[in-house]
Amino acid sequence: MEILGTTLRVCVDDLETSVVFYERLTGSPALRFERGGVSVAAIGCFLLMSGPESELEILRKVAATIAVEDVDAAHTTLTAAGAKVVAGPVPTPVGRNLIAVHPDGSVFEYVDQRR
Repeated sequence: MEILGTTLRVCVDDLETSVVFYERLTGSPALRFERGGVSVAAIGCFLLMSGPESELEILRKVAATIAVEDVDAAHTTLTAAGAKVVAGPVPTPVGRNLIAVHPDGSVFEYVDQRR
């Protein structure tokens, strides 16, 4: 499994104000979508999320999002190495993802981008 990059997950109260800041910081426009009642803006290496506290509480447990070429291959590698896949693989607006708990207790989202 090759790791192609990581995305930092940031839960924010005011998505609109945060988007302006991160667009200026990165020089990149926001890619926006909704997922499970949460508004999301992907800007450069940042994934901004805003929504109900009950949803954000769960999202805060995920340390980072890791981009991989193929989520199925990641699933195989993760489980063989001792990680526990707790969700997915499932389709998302930009590809597929899964959530895995590493043996040390760290929680990561793994995503691919199927065109």
